[in-house]
Amino acid sequence: MTGRARPTADDAHSDVCVVGGGPAGLTLALLMLRSGARVTLVERSRSLERAYRGEILQPGGQALLDALGVLKGARHRGCHDHDGFRLEERGRVLINGDYRRLPGPYNCLLSLPQQHLLTDLLERCRAHSRFTCLTGTKVNGLVVEGGVVRGVVCGGGSDGLVVRADCVVGADGRYSAVRRLAGIPYDRIDLFDQDVLWCRLTAPATRTVRIFRAGGNPVLAYTSFPDCVQLGWTLPHKGYQTLAERGFGHVKASIQAAVPEYADAVGQQVRSFKDVSLLDVFAGSARRWAGDGLLLIGDSAHTHSPIGAQGINLAVQDAVAAHPVLCEGLRRRDLSGRTLSGVAARRRPETELATRVQVMQSRMMLSTGRVSAVVRPKAAMLVSRTPVYRSLLRRIAYGDQALRIRADLFQEGEPETL
Repeated sequence: MTGRARPTADDAHSDVCVVGGGPAGLTLALLMLRSGARVTLVERSRSLERAYRGEILQPGGQALLDALGVLKGARHRGCHDHDGFRLEERGRVLINGDYRRLPGPYNCLLSLPQQHLLTDLLERCRAHSRFTCLTGTKVNGLVVEGGVVRGVVCGGGSDGLVVRADCVVGADGRYSAVRRLAGIPYDRIDLFDQDVLWCRLTAPATRTVRIFRAGGNPVLAYTSFPDCVQLGWTLPHKGYQTLAERGFGHVKASIQAAVPEYADAVGQQVRSFKDVSLLDVFAGSARRWAGDGLLLIGDSAHTHSPIGAQGINLAVQDAVAAHPVLCEGLRRRDLSGRTLSGVAARRRPETELATRVQVMQSRMMLSTGRVSAVVRPKAAMLVSRTPVYRSLLRRIAYGDQALRIRADLFQEGEPETL
């Protein structure tokens, strides 16, 4: 991840300073650049060469990224189409979520490495002269004047830098520094009974995203480019430390018991604790998403479970919803909390619905116990045949279908000001 050198005192002012170079931050940065804004991106990591877990793009997210012109390039770097998802129990298919029955052309679950998506977004941002990219740069403070956020303070000591902006957008993830520095309370809600231990294996490709039980706790599995399978072994919420205290051999044997078809691959490729990573699964939401000169989007504003593959899609949709609000605010020179709260007004109902759906999915697919083992197969097969299920599947796949990229706000060339 590279960009222009650090700004001098003369050019350190932007219309928008985006903190966080993930899907939400880079999508918004590109939208604002195409609308003529000056954008500074501040990203803590030095490069895109890092581990990602969330890779699945739902049709709704694919459509928006295609409209922005980045999906084709990202796909060209390597991806894997899945025909849908399946809930399986000991070889028996309980739910077959067939995405190929949805309207084309985005009728699939797309396993797209985040690095591929972010690389394409970043390259398109770098094509704009008004884009400044500060990588390996940590935000340590906010510039606040008269109660209004006017920028961010990066680094420290002789390497310190102040980036001034009309609006600071926090898109820096579930443990957002911007949210913390702004003093915005965050409500973590432990709605889920499981955490997920991830590992990555070289294994034959499959055509479906699977949630299955074969011998032990449920497992999430999908094919990841190139020729890999991501396995997410679920375990009781906050139970990993107790499990790990019994040694890596016990953890490895437990994973192998849960995934008999991948047991040999786990035995050969998962050699130490360094080959697994734990995802602490929880839901949460910032009590407010906006203040004067400040906006939160993506995981900084709301956090979700990996169930249902909603993270990237909600992040992209947040950016698309924020775009016209920021453009209008810059035009009117009004980036007050009242103006920026229009993003939350549009998006919060959608994100809260996503959480409710994920809780329902988790209880249906991942619950354990004798009662669940008896009830789940019958309930799953019954529900999957109803119109309610088909409606729910479309909701999961598309999200807010009324949301569109405001291409009418894009400008030809690169005018000096918005």
